[in-house]
Amino acid sequence: MRSTTPRAFDASVPIAGARRGLAVLCVTVTTSYGVLFYAFPVLATAITADTGWSTFQVTALFSSAQIVAGLAGVLVGRLLQAYGPQPVMTVASVIAAPAVAGIALAPNTGLFASAWVLAGTAMAGLYYPPAFAALTRWYGAARVRALTVLTLSAGLASTVFAPLTAALEQEWGWRGAYLVLAGVLAVVVVPLHAFALPRDRAMPVVDEGFSGPGPSVRAVVRSRAFWALTAALAAGSLTVYAAVVNLVPLLESRGFETAAAAWALALGGLGQVAGRLVYTHLERRTAPVTRLVIVLGACSATSLMLALVPGPWGLIVVVAVLAGMARGLLTLLHATVVADRWGTTAYAAISGVMHVPLMLSSALAPWIGVALAGALGGYAAAFAVMGAVATAGAVAALYSRPRPCPAAVS
Repeated sequence: MRSTTPRAFDASVPIAGARRGLAVLCVTVTTSYGVLFYAFPVLATAITADTGWSTFQVTALFSSAQIVAGLAGVLVGRLLQAYGPQPVMTVASVIAAPAVAGIALAPNTGLFASAWVLAGTAMAGLYYPPAFAALTRWYGAARVRALTVLTLSAGLASTVFAPLTAALEQEWGWRGAYLVLAGVLAVVVVPLHAFALPRDRAMPVVDEGFSGPGPSVRAVVRSRAFWALTAALAAGSLTVYAAVVNLVPLLESRGFETAAAAWALALGGLGQVAGRLVYTHLERRTAPVTRLVIVLGACSATSLMLALVPGPWGLIVVVAVLAGMARGLLTLLHATVVADRWGTTAYAAISGVMHVPLMLSSALAPWIGVALAGALGGYAAAFAVMGAVATAGAVAALYSRPRPCPAAVS
């Protein structure tokens, strides 16, 4: 039964601490995505040209990091539930900086792969899921506003880091670019996590929206709604991340220079910001299932538009911005779908389980995009297939409305 007076903030974290934590995460999550994800699509062509490694191989090794991050998601969720965000995210950031330096210095594919695996371990504690869990804890009933602020900030990761990475690569090559970015992680992210995040010890045990215990984790993850929701979100993630990582190669294959393609990717980040501003209005006017279907439909439509629009550059930028808007909406759905359906009592644990297939889909997206482009004769055909995948996700979303779950007994 719903309580009539939900709390706005978790009692263990003062309001000032929650706001400080939000400010810190806006910086660190943006930087982490910029260095660990958005730098790669800009540098991939330079890596293959310099080393002689194939695009397929390099992309597969990048994808391996996302796979590791996905597999580590369950453990990270449990650690967050037990110890809180500060120690988990600090350790992850300490791992990330030498991992990126290892990517930069790797003389062969074996060490290159090892460095990406280490980076993937760090990603599990630096990407959105742990930050979403932290804000859901600190802000309680006020979480949507805080989540929106975070994703608005982190939506600029590609806008900031795509052109920055391109400039670094032109000046010092891809290895020098990654070394500078490793330094950014060490100087910015590590100290902020270590010294500025609130030091609460554990995730909440009582949901601000329920007068009794919420549904058990086991009951939720065995439900049809959970797996329909996971399948829908995985399909959307596969589509949008395949588009992000393969947008630069798509535009290069159409004759655009790397710098112009990088700017199209960067401006798509502004679209993410706009999409997250729209999400607040969408949430007020739609039910959770309807909202999910609308957003996945937008992901499908923009992927198909990228497949069909060959130019000019200005029109492609418009489509890239629209695709960014769809990606931004999907990110906020990732942050809110669990609490919308099952409350916040076991948010971190449930999200940790869901995070595995979502990260796997994100991890496989770059590789699948390259594989489809090779098999189908070009990136345009690959984008069209990804649009169909998002459509299938929208169908799965229709079955994501939960039935009443048994309450947890302990």
